[in-house]
Amino acid sequence: MAVPGRGVDGPLAGVRVVELAGIGPGPFAAMLLADLGADVVRVDRPGGAGLAIDPAYDVTNRNKRSVVIDLKAPGGAAQVLDLAERADVLIEGYRPGVAERLGVGPEDCHARNPRLVYGRMTGWGQEGPLAPRAGHDIAYIAVTGTLGMIGAEGEPPAIPANLLGDYAGGSLYLVVGVLAALTHARAGGEGQVVDAAIVDGASHLSAMIHGMLAAGGWQDRRGANLLDGGCPFYGTYETSDGGHMAVGALEQQFYDEFIALLDLTEAAPARKDLARWGDLREAVAARFKERTREEWTAVFEGSDACVAPVLSLREAPAHPHLAARGTFTDHGGITQPAPAPRFSATPTRVRTGPARPGADTADVARDWDVPALTPPTTP
Repeated sequence: MAVPGRGVDGPLAGVRVVELAGIGPGPFAAMLLADLGADVVRVDRPGGAGLAIDPAYDVTNRNKRSVVIDLKAPGGAAQVLDLAERADVLIEGYRPGVAERLGVGPEDCHARNPRLVYGRMTGWGQEGPLAPRAGHDIAYIAVTGTLGMIGAEGEPPAIPANLLGDYAGGSLYLVVGVLAALTHARAGGEGQVVDAAIVDGASHLSAMIHGMLAAGGWQDRRGANLLDGGCPFYGTYETSDGGHMAVGALEQQFYDEFIALLDLTEAAPARKDLARWGDLREAVAARFKERTREEWTAVFEGSDACVAPVLSLREAPAHPHLAARGTFTDHGGITQPAPAPRFSATPTRVRTGPARPGADTADVARDWDVPALTPPTTP
């Protein structure tokens, strides 16, 4: 394992994390910690975590190591507690009360390791009427108002994959909480529980919108506002070949350049005339339909008009800017996003591919000094 401060594996080199296997935001949060250099040991359950994907392609398990422990079997909880005793962080994504019933809840872990940061990832949170109920990303963001604000006026809300809830409102808030609690633990020796609920994180993401709503600068409906597609110079437009261009020309100087490059300076209604936003949208849409996505990309290349082509997942890695930055990387035959953000003194990288369940048991048993992980050999 890397020595802290050497900068060879990222800023979290030397930090030990136990991840109790699950699906969705927990594994992604643990991947982010692993990308940053932490030694993440994923505790897989016999039979897998229930996600229908070949483990060899589950990128959220990159940079981790895996052991298999049956928490329902005699001695299973004791093995996890042995790991927790030697860890800085533990992450679990069970429903409230499940970890306690399995014998690996916060009290059990803190009895062995008072400095441990115990991260809990759920949709509804540890408390509240819905805490014990099942759910998925779409339900969590539905009740926060964030799903209801996305999409076109008069149409059902648009579903933002599971990026807004699971990963933005869930994983990223868990990681922020874990790192803050880890700083506290290292300063004073006191561990604590981090309750990361997707309903809390997704709601928190809409802080600016709530301010605008209170000030009268945001209408509480879809497709009627500056940043939700209601504004004709902040949205997407179809091109002649069925592609799309994204427009974000909010400021006056950017808008002027945008309109000039569209050759609509004389024909476009005034941008501040909200009553004629519909006319402006029609004029812009008609002009974009005259050329292909590639042709419009060339028109706006090098400009400050704030216009970009809408690319697919497979197209994105080849975009000249992303390619120059190395935003995507290839590892083990899988094209995937590179670790982010970037650090000048402690660079990160994809060190290993997706951890295979149980493949690292012997190494973890040795490195973490937990011999009980290794089953006895039969003569």
